[in-house]
Amino acid sequence: MLKNKVITEANKRVATLLAFSIVPLSGLVTDIYIPSMPHMATNLGVDENKIQLTLSFFLISYGLTQFIAGSIIDALGRFKVTLICLLIFCAASLSIAITSNINLILAMRIIQGISTGFIIVSKRVFFVDVYEGEKRKSLISTMTIVWAAAPILAPFVGGYLEDYYGWRSNFYVLTGYGLLMFFLELIFSGESIKKYHALKIKTTLRTYADMLRTPDFALGIAMTGISYGLVMMYSMSGPFIIEHEMGYSPVVAGYVSLLLGAGWMVGGFTSKALLKYRPGNKSFSSLGIQILMGVIMAIAGWLGQDLFSLSVTAFVIHAAAGFIFNIFFTHCLSRFPDYAGISNGITGGGTYFVTSFLSYSAVAIFQPFAEEYLGYGYLGFSVIGIAALISWLASMKTKAATQPAS
Repeated sequence: MLKNKVITEANKRVATLLAFSIVPLSGLVTDIYIPSMPHMATNLGVDENKIQLTLSFFLISYGLTQFIAGSIIDALGRFKVTLICLLIFCAASLSIAITSNINLILAMRIIQGISTGFIIVSKRVFFVDVYEGEKRKSLISTMTIVWAAAPILAPFVGGYLEDYYGWRSNFYVLTGYGLLMFFLELIFSGESIKKYHALKIKTTLRTYADMLRTPDFALGIAMTGISYGLVMMYSMSGPFIIEHEMGYSPVVAGYVSLLLGAGWMVGGFTSKALLKYRPGNKSFSSLGIQILMGVIMAIAGWLGQDLFSLSVTAFVIHAAAGFIFNIFFTHCLSRFPDYAGISNGITGGGTYFVTSFLSYSAVAIFQPFAEEYLGYGYLGFSVIGIAALISWLASMKTKAATQPAS
């Protein structure tokens, strides 16, 4: 029965809405429990480094899975893989909610990362499978905003859940969300792939190598990872600054995350509205804004940590980062439509690899657990972003010069 269930004109609209609903799952599972991390450590009787590993283990497994998920769903299809992985995700989330064993929690976070990797790659590819031309670009741009805003919006929900019901409620909510998406997907969605690609290791590896050797694609991934790493650095340090250093509650930390999520979405929608303008000029302007706000944040921290200055400067920085992310994520997802699964997997996996490496390096180097040091971290990301952008523009110039000859 599932084999014959495909996307048609009759169910394309509802399947598209479902894809938009499932895409934020990765952000929810990454960040919904971030306001709970300090209390989670206390409740389980472990130090904060152990709790931060729950984020690390998820990010690493999620990122690595995306590298292989694309080739697998190009060979097997999207629909059945999504359904199976949604059930696995629900089982892992429920296991975390009912256990007090930190080692089991860490193992289940890896399972969550693997299952989420397959789910998200499948649903991102949906837009490439089903739509074409400007409609495809527009929907991918919107999907990028929805997907990338979730990690910042999720702590807002998580802050209330922590305040009223404790840290375990976050994972019960994830279980319920996963089950709801499973049944809706089963009833209303279907297979979207039009051309299957046999899973031949040599051919697949050659395709991976060709894509990664494409300069504008590889450097585009670097730009998305830098922009998203900036967000992840805040996720790892912001709640500790607000709750431990400033003495506010998890609910306040959640509201700040909501504000920053709104900033990211403002940047994303602004980027979508300005699609026709040159990406280089737009990106340089945004990076300049990030540098200015990073300096202001660092100075404000020197003068005394303040929630208002932290929130306003971080809002502008996240809006600029969302603007840049939307440009390059849309570019990478649309770059190889004939191998949509593989290119989407590499884009997602590469983004998370760069994000994880840079965000954890920034935390190790800058120790951004005070406002001024968070400002230093933002400045570091902006400088790296400028270097990557210059290289990307050079690659695009080379590509344009060689196209007529080909």
